[in-house]
Amino acid sequence: MSKRDYYEILGVSRDSSAAELKKAFKKKAMKYHPDRNPDNPEAAAKFKEAAEAYDVLSDSQKKSAYDQFGHSGVEGMGGGPNFNDININDIFGDIFGDVFGTRSQSRRQRRGSDLQYNLELSLKEAVLGVQKKIKIPSHSECTECNGSGAEKGTSPTVCPNCNGSGQVRMQQGFFSVQQTCSTCSGNGQIIKNICRACRGQGALKDNKTLSVNIPAGVDNGDKVRLSGEGEWMKGGQRGDLYVAIRVSENPLFERDGRHLYIEAPIPFDISVIGGSIQIPTLENSISLKIPSNTQTGKVFRIKGKGASIVRDRRRGDILCRVVVETPSNLSKQQLEMLNKFKDSLNSDKNYPGSSTFSKAISKIKE
Repeated sequence: MSKRDYYEILGVSRDSSAAELKKAFKKKAMKYHPDRNPDNPEAAAKFKEAAEAYDVLSDSQKKSAYDQFGHSGVEGMGGGPNFNDININDIFGDIFGDVFGTRSQSRRQRRGSDLQYNLELSLKEAVLGVQKKIKIPSHSECTECNGSGAEKGTSPTVCPNCNGSGQVRMQQGFFSVQQTCSTCSGNGQIIKNICRACRGQGALKDNKTLSVNIPAGVDNGDKVRLSGEGEWMKGGQRGDLYVAIRVSENPLFERDGRHLYIEAPIPFDISVIGGSIQIPTLENSISLKIPSNTQTGKVFRIKGKGASIVRDRRRGDILCRVVVETPSNLSKQQLEMLNKFKDSLNSDKNYPGSSTFSKAISKIKE
């Protein structure tokens, strides 16, 4: 069974603000939460569906991937909602907690920044899909301190100011404001003796080679998300790496959505008597039959050899516009033969376009 559209689930438009998304989710959560609907599997399913939709649409990076690629764009990203941890009191408290100071004191897990890698692809690679290896700067856990940042044989201590939460709550009259702990800078720990190898960072700079699967049909501006391959964060999760696609220009083809356009020259004799020419595709070349009396500008359609888009893997077509090539560098003998051939032609019959044009000019002069 195919998944429903996330925007449809929450009942919002694609250009909804973060506040509108949050409000829509709260409304669904209050209505379908299992605590309010015991022994109601249908309500539980709708609650999970709404939580999943909000988890994606409230995350700017996930939302961007979903908007471009649909459900396939966020598959395997991880970090989805933990339905068992969503308490109805937390939902209600989220509305009033900032004002009355009743929100849970749980520490939000820190996360490294997301990174972007610009990857250039050929048109063939973009249309057909490809696996690429990329090398990026990274961090690996310090083996000297096992990532703690403390000198070997010692351990970090819990911050006495925030009790390890990394956050402190300041009371300002009627309002309660939560801030990052200034003593530990939000780490929740204090290191008295730092590791000399990593200078207390818990990680060392390194380079990493990653294999990236580029799906068929990507285009300029598309991004492929690699979960957990972004910036390293001590005591938290790594960010994500976004591979931004740039498709290099092709000397033969122009791409427009699912179709490829090409302009091909055809010899003068083939345009007159007919024949065939070779036309390239992204995989190989094919023979294109040219009927007699073919003029410049005639467009031939080669079905199923064009491009695709990520959400629709069906291939478009190649649209080939032909241009009649006039022979050049003719010998004296060839010119004489061509003159004899010209003398045998009837302007009205053999050149109907030129004849019509000449008659139109005559009428203007009159």
